[in-house]
Amino acid sequence: MRHRNAGFKLGRNTSHRRATLRNLVTSIILMDRIETTITKAKASKPLVERMITLGKRGDVHARRQAAAYLMTPESVDRLFAVVAPRYGARNGGYTRVTRTGARKGDAAEMAFIELLGAEQELNEKAQKRADARAKKREELQKQLEEQNPPAGEEGQES
Repeated sequence: MRHRNAGFKLGRNTSHRRATLRNLVTSIILMDRIETTITKAKASKPLVERMITLGKRGDVHARRQAAAYLMTPESVDRLFAVVAPRYGARNGGYTRVTRTGARKGDAAEMAFIELLGAEQELNEKAQKRADARAKKREELQKQLEEQNPPAGEEGQES
């Protein structure tokens, strides 16, 4: 029985579990949305919310506490400059966990964990990726046409 044993062990020892969660939280703050297993998403949710609360406080001590937990200085800067001001009027509930189905390799239940209010930025990123893909596809098509001219043009030369 697991009475009075709260928290997720994630099949890891303490140091590995702490490192995994720190990496997840850093990635969520940097990218606004990540896909991971449901258990890891649920385990990282309160940690992300704690970091955002530190970001909303905004003082030097909060910045140092966030820097001690997050893995990169860029994530600390983004937390205090971009992410925390987004939730100035909201008291908690900054993240959403959305189930996406089973992973193909091991059938682990997967989920997106994302920051609320980041939909506009995520849509802009997706649009930028789609435009880059279309441009690359056009360039490849143009190169193929230059390498292999249509059959009708070769017959006109003689």
